[in-house]
Amino acid sequence: MAVRRAVAVRRAVPEDAARIAEIHVRSWQSGYQGLMPQDYLDGLDPARRRDRWAQSLEQADWSRGGILVVADDVGYVVGFASADASRDEDAAADVGEVQAIYLSPGCWGRGLGRELLAATVGHLAAVGYRQVTLWVLASNARGRRFYEAAGLRPDGAVQVDDSRGFALTEVRYRRSLP
Repeated sequence: MAVRRAVAVRRAVPEDAARIAEIHVRSWQSGYQGLMPQDYLDGLDPARRRDRWAQSLEQADWSRGGILVVADDVGYVVGFASADASRDEDAAADVGEVQAIYLSPGCWGRGLGRELLAATVGHLAAVGYRQVTLWVLASNARGRRFYEAAGLRPDGAVQVDDSRGFALTEVRYRRSLP
Protein backbone atom coordinates (compact mmCIF):
# COMPACT_ATOMS: atom_id res chain seq x y z
CA MET A 1 0.00 0.00 0.00
CA ALA A 2 1.47 3.33 -1.07
CA VAL A 3 1.70 6.07 1.52
CA ARG A 4 0.46 9.43 0.29
CA ARG A 5 2.77 12.28 1.13
CA ALA A 6 1.33 15.13 3.12
CA VAL A 7 0.34 18.24 1.22
CA ALA A 8 0.16 21.77 2.48
CA VAL A 9 -2.66 24.12 1.57
CA ARG A 10 -1.34 27.66 1.64
CA ARG A 11 -1.97 31.08 0.19
CA ALA A 12 -0.64 31.61 -3.28
CA VAL A 13 2.09 34.13 -3.94
CA PRO A 14 2.94 35.86 -7.23
CA GLU A 15 5.80 33.40 -7.75
CA ASP A 16 3.17 30.64 -8.11
CA ALA A 17 1.58 32.32 -11.16
CA ALA A 18 3.37 30.28 -13.85
CA ARG A 19 2.51 26.95 -12.20
CA ILE A 20 -1.10 28.03 -11.56
CA ALA A 21 -1.44 29.01 -15.24
CA GLU A 22 -0.03 25.62 -16.28
CA ILE A 23 -2.46 23.74 -14.01
CA HIS A 24 -5.37 25.89 -15.17
CA VAL A 25 -4.74 25.13 -18.85
CA ARG A 26 -3.83 21.44 -18.51
CA SER A 27 -6.82 20.70 -16.28
CA TRP A 28 -9.16 22.37 -18.79
CA GLN A 29 -7.60 20.43 -21.66
CA SER A 30 -8.08 17.13 -19.83
CA GLY A 31 -11.25 17.71 -17.85
CA TYR A 32 -13.28 19.55 -20.48
CA GLN A 33 -12.41 17.30 -23.41
CA GLY A 34 -15.68 16.56 -25.15
CA LEU A 35 -17.44 19.33 -23.19
CA MET A 36 -15.92 22.23 -25.16
CA PRO A 37 -14.72 22.54 -28.75
CA GLN A 38 -11.39 20.73 -29.09
CA ASP A 39 -9.83 23.53 -31.14
CA TYR A 40 -10.51 25.95 -28.28
CA LEU A 41 -8.90 23.59 -25.75
CA ASP A 42 -5.91 22.96 -28.02
CA GLY A 43 -5.38 26.73 -28.34
CA LEU A 44 -5.10 27.37 -24.60
CA ASP A 45 -1.62 28.54 -23.63
CA PRO A 46 -0.31 28.81 -20.04
CA ALA A 47 2.01 31.66 -21.03
CA ARG A 48 -0.97 33.82 -21.92
CA ARG A 49 -2.54 33.23 -18.49
CA ARG A 50 0.59 33.67 -16.37
CA ASP A 51 0.53 37.48 -16.23
CA ARG A 52 -3.17 37.57 -15.34
CA TRP A 53 -2.56 35.16 -12.46
CA ALA A 54 0.45 37.15 -11.25
CA GLN A 55 -1.61 40.34 -11.24
CA SER A 56 -4.50 38.62 -9.41
CA LEU A 57 -2.13 37.31 -6.77
CA GLU A 58 -0.53 40.71 -6.24
CA GLN A 59 -3.96 42.33 -5.78
CA ALA A 60 -5.62 39.60 -3.68
CA ASP A 61 -7.66 40.80 -0.69
CA TRP A 62 -7.06 38.00 1.81
CA SER A 63 -9.47 39.51 4.33
CA ARG A 64 -12.62 38.58 2.33
CA GLY A 65 -11.54 35.79 -0.01
CA GLY A 66 -8.31 35.02 -1.74
CA ILE A 67 -6.53 32.25 -3.52
CA LEU A 68 -5.26 29.06 -1.94
CA VAL A 69 -2.88 26.54 -3.45
CA VAL A 70 -2.18 22.88 -2.82
CA ALA A 71 1.56 22.23 -2.67
CA ASP A 72 3.38 19.02 -1.82
CA ASP A 73 5.96 18.80 0.92
CA VAL A 74 8.76 20.00 -1.37
CA GLY A 75 6.89 23.06 -2.55
CA TYR A 76 5.63 21.86 -5.93
CA VAL A 77 2.20 23.31 -6.65
CA VAL A 78 -0.29 20.67 -7.82
CA GLY A 79 -3.59 22.57 -7.64
CA PHE A 80 -5.30 25.80 -6.77
CA ALA A 81 -8.61 27.33 -5.84
CA SER A 82 -9.87 30.88 -5.73
CA ALA A 83 -12.71 32.21 -3.64
CA ASP A 84 -14.19 35.59 -2.87
CA ALA A 85 -17.54 37.32 -2.48
CA SER A 86 -20.16 35.96 -4.84
CA ARG A 87 -20.23 37.68 -8.22
CA ASP A 88 -23.93 36.90 -8.68
CA GLU A 89 -26.34 39.83 -8.87
CA ASP A 90 -28.86 38.02 -6.65
CA ALA A 91 -26.33 37.18 -3.92
CA ALA A 92 -26.63 38.49 -0.39
CA ALA A 93 -23.54 39.99 1.24
CA ASP A 94 -22.93 36.81 3.26
CA VAL A 95 -22.53 34.56 0.18
CA GLY A 96 -19.02 33.58 -0.87
CA GLU A 97 -18.14 31.88 -4.12
CA VAL A 98 -15.58 29.28 -5.07
CA GLN A 99 -14.59 30.83 -8.38
CA ALA A 100 -12.10 28.19 -9.48
CA ILE A 101 -10.72 24.88 -8.31
CA TYR A 102 -8.30 22.91 -10.45
CA LEU A 103 -5.74 20.15 -9.95
CA SER A 104 -3.00 18.94 -12.20
CA PRO A 105 -4.59 16.00 -14.08
CA GLY A 106 -1.97 13.59 -12.74
CA CYS A 107 -3.20 14.34 -9.22
CA TRP A 108 -6.89 13.63 -9.78
CA GLY A 109 -8.48 10.95 -7.63
CA ARG A 110 -6.02 11.24 -4.71
CA GLY A 111 -8.16 13.30 -2.34
CA LEU A 112 -6.30 16.56 -2.97
CA GLY A 113 -9.37 18.22 -4.47
CA ARG A 114 -11.35 17.48 -1.31
CA GLU A 115 -8.58 19.01 0.81
CA LEU A 116 -8.38 22.07 -1.41
CA LEU A 117 -12.16 22.59 -1.43
CA ALA A 118 -12.37 22.10 2.34
CA ALA A 119 -9.64 24.67 2.94
CA THR A 120 -11.24 27.15 0.55
CA VAL A 121 -14.71 26.76 2.04
CA GLY A 122 -13.20 26.89 5.54
CA HIS A 123 -11.54 30.19 4.68
CA LEU A 124 -14.82 31.65 3.44
CA ALA A 125 -16.54 30.59 6.67
CA ALA A 126 -13.69 32.02 8.77
CA VAL A 127 -14.04 35.46 7.19
CA GLY A 128 -17.79 35.54 7.79
CA TYR A 129 -19.60 34.08 4.80
CA ARG A 130 -22.69 32.03 5.70
CA GLN A 131 -23.18 30.30 2.34
CA VAL A 132 -20.95 29.23 -0.52
CA THR A 133 -21.85 28.93 -4.18
CA LEU A 134 -20.03 27.88 -7.30
CA TRP A 135 -20.83 27.43 -10.99
CA VAL A 136 -20.13 24.19 -12.83
CA LEU A 137 -20.74 23.14 -16.42
CA ALA A 138 -24.06 21.36 -16.60
CA SER A 139 -22.39 18.67 -18.72
CA ASN A 140 -19.49 18.13 -16.28
CA ALA A 141 -20.68 14.94 -14.59
CA ARG A 142 -17.34 14.35 -12.83
CA GLY A 143 -17.29 17.87 -11.37
CA ARG A 144 -20.91 17.69 -10.30
CA ARG A 145 -20.32 14.38 -8.47
CA PHE A 146 -17.31 15.95 -6.72
CA TYR A 147 -19.32 18.95 -5.50
CA GLU A 148 -22.29 16.83 -4.45
CA ALA A 149 -19.98 14.57 -2.42
CA ALA A 150 -18.87 17.76 -0.62
CA GLY A 151 -22.45 18.61 0.31
CA LEU A 152 -23.16 21.20 -2.38
CA ARG A 153 -26.45 20.98 -4.26
CA PRO A 154 -27.89 22.68 -7.35
CA ASP A 155 -29.99 25.65 -6.24
CA GLY A 156 -31.99 26.00 -9.47
CA ALA A 157 -29.99 28.84 -11.03
CA VAL A 158 -28.74 28.28 -14.59
CA GLN A 159 -26.72 30.58 -16.83
CA VAL A 160 -25.31 30.41 -20.33
CA ASP A 161 -21.77 31.72 -20.78
CA ASP A 162 -21.01 32.57 -24.40
CA SER A 163 -17.94 34.73 -23.71
CA ARG A 164 -15.62 32.30 -25.53
CA GLY A 165 -17.61 32.25 -28.77
CA PHE A 166 -19.64 29.14 -27.93
CA ALA A 167 -22.38 28.50 -25.40
CA LEU A 168 -21.64 26.79 -22.10
CA THR A 169 -24.57 26.04 -19.81
CA GLU A 170 -23.66 26.27 -16.14
CA VAL A 171 -25.60 25.36 -13.02
CA ARG A 172 -25.09 26.96 -9.63
CA TYR A 173 -24.39 24.84 -6.57
CA ARG A 174 -24.86 26.07 -2.99
CA ARG A 175 -24.21 25.02 0.59
CA SER A 176 -24.64 26.65 3.97
CA LEU A 177 -21.48 27.26 5.98
CA PRO A 178 -21.09 26.65 9.72
